[in-house]
Amino acid sequence: MGTLGRAIYTVGFWIRETGQAMDRLGCRLQGNYYFQEQLSRHRTLMNIFDKKPIVDKEAFVAPSASVIGDVQIGHGSSIWYGCVLRGDVNNISIGSGTNIQDNSLVHVAKTNLAGKVLPTIIGDNVTVGHSAILHGCTVDDEAFVGMGATLLDGVVVEKHAMVAAGALVRQNTRIPSGQVWGGNPAKFLRNLTKEELAFISESAINYTNLARVHASENDKGFEEIEFEKVLRKKYARKDEEYDSMIGIVRETPPELILPDNILPNKGEQKSS
Repeated sequence: MGTLGRAIYTVGFWIRETGQAMDRLGCRLQGNYYFQEQLSRHRTLMNIFDKKPIVDKEAFVAPSASVIGDVQIGHGSSIWYGCVLRGDVNNISIGSGTNIQDNSLVHVAKTNLAGKVLPTIIGDNVTVGHSAILHGCTVDDEAFVGMGATLLDGVVVEKHAMVAAGALVRQNTRIPSGQVWGGNPAKFLRNLTKEELAFISESAINYTNLARVHASENDKGFEEIEFEKVLRKKYARKDEEYDSMIGIVRETPPELILPDNILPNKGEQKSS
């Protein structure tokens, strides 16, 4: 941002602060009869001067998440509720089909003890569990980071590797493909099974599908939400014996039916 841009930004800030000061003054003059509306300053996507997030149109960013500065989010990826991605002193790159689950933190390193400048790079179809912390590290495609795990500066998690829940991975550690690491500090535990490798890919797909549902719900307007409330009340399931006695056949409206990809056993039930 040049000198002119900074000047315009500063003037805008002054105008907003002046408006808030006038609102506070008006409230005091009204005494006990005033009503003060609290304005949330939260922004899901926020610039840092000339650094701004770039989010693919097919990605989902939850309303309560914070994506700040130089952050790129790829096609079909999802950033869940309460997450903070702060790309202020370096950049964050997230590939396609990756999910960063609720309350996770992703940050970068401008300087550290080793004198390295480290972005955070997360590949395609990666699963990052709830409340994980990723700082100046690299997570390759189709890797898995468990809930509450911490990855410090310079860590590299290779493709098809898994970090166990609650693990603390020390600086500059490399976790080879096909291995599970866990503990504090994290160390090699065992090799991944075929079922676990399949689960990593399945987890990413499931979260991509689930994110589409959440994105659709968050896009609904007030009238649509109220209409669905009425439908749910009207078509609420009662006892089958009671329904047969009074001759009622209850068919769920299409508006209330979840997609097949959200209910994986749904297709099996129909075929049986």
